[in-house]
Amino acid sequence: MLSRVADCLYWMSRNIERAESNARILNVQFIQMLEASEEEILAKHDWEMIFEICARTDLFHEAMQERMGAEQALIHQLVFARANPNSVVNCVQYARENARMTRTQLPDDLWEIWNDVYLDMNRMNRGEDIDSREVRRCLERTKIASLTARGIIETSMSRGPAYHMINVGKWLEQAEKTARILDVVSSYIYADPACRGQGESYYWRLALQLANGYEAFLKRHPPAMEPGPILSFLVADEAYPKSIRYCISQVRESVQILEYGRVSHYSWEMYASLDDLLGMLDEVHITELRGPELDFFLSQFQEKCREIGHVFSRTYYLMDTGERQFQFHYAGE
Repeated sequence: MLSRVADCLYWMSRNIERAESNARILNVQFIQMLEASEEEILAKHDWEMIFEICARTDLFHEAMQERMGAEQALIHQLVFARANPNSVVNCVQYARENARMTRTQLPDDLWEIWNDVYLDMNRMNRGEDIDSREVRRCLERTKIASLTARGIIETSMSRGPAYHMINVGKWLEQAEKTARILDVVSSYIYADPACRGQGESYYWRLALQLANGYEAFLKRHPPAMEPGPILSFLVADEAYPKSIRYCISQVRESVQILEYGRVSHYSWEMYASLDDLLGMLDEVHITELRGPELDFFLSQFQEKCREIGHVFSRTYYLMDTGERQFQFHYAGE
């Protein structure tokens, strides 16, 4: 497979996942706003956290200075703004463009679903006067398109190099998003004394919801929102598909298939990075970490997830994240 084709498939997959996860996170925020009640004081601070997870904090401050209502400005930045590389609309466009350039490698249905979503969003009102129903429709449309795309890939693609390149992009994106959610939420909890006690439970529950793990967690654990079980579930669980361990294990499996089970002179660094992260999970007792120690571990963990993405790009001669104007412009990167 040509490197440019592999590059397009990889970034198509990552942008599909990013569009869906950002849309889902925004939907969670809308629900939290409606259900704030006694937790209203905490909920007012959540927008900055959402920007730190899905975009950049400087965009949050820019949006707060806009002349339109603060809430409308925040929503516009995260959903429609072209200046935000990770806005939902931009992620949809990047996924569609990468799918267009690799149509010969993909089922026709996959191209059609993202082309339809892209054209639909171009017809939406994306000005300052935002209709909340339009926004919710955009987010729901994106989520359904992403779920449909996954189904098309799993049921219609042969398990060749194209499939595994898409798989690596999907699982790396999910691993990094889960790591980022936990890192950001943890830093907010331990940086602000107001988040202790009842507030801490609120934010750990929010972490599960943002990572799309709330329902799955409650089916296997008591409803108490304790950090130990939540961290174990989202970081080290071997069966939950949003946990970091599961995602990295899937990346390693796809890399091994791409390499025919061999470790060569160009792929050893990829294997080493993946095994290092999995080994880190085996050694740490994550349920025992608290406060600054937990914050440091999660920050280090997120950095290792990002490093794997860079190593993968170097290994397969893809355009690295630093070379793409629209990728990974998050705070602190």
